[in-house]
Amino acid sequence: MARKPSHLIQYAREMRKSLTPAEKKLWEYLRSKRFAKFKFRSQHPIPPYIVDFFCASCRLVIEMDGESHVGKERYDARRQKFLEKQGLTVLRFWDFELFENVDDVLEIIGCHCEPYLTRKSPTP
Repeated sequence: MARKPSHLIQYAREMRKSLTPAEKKLWEYLRSKRFAKFKFRSQHPIPPYIVDFFCASCRLVIEMDGESHVGKERYDARRQKFLEKQGLTVLRFWDFELFENVDDVLEIIGCHCEPYLTRKSPTP
């Protein structure tokens, strides 16, 4: 596995300290293996990017999009295409979707993770 650039790791650490309200809310459900015992990471570097949430055993990236993403659709699409070429699935949710119905968001995440419940987790 390639070594992650130290500046990217440092920036991810800083980002973990300033999660958006939507990221904080979702993190409460995902952290500490609370979500079906899957290990999620917050603000995880996948060079050259940092993703909002990552689960290695499910090969899953979760992105929370707020107002800052308006007008950045082309960048987000390019970023998502890169991540998918790495064999990852990217689920994107708008912040309002999480606040309006967290159960639906968690169900979508759960549907993606369910096939991995019986598989042995790869070593990160």
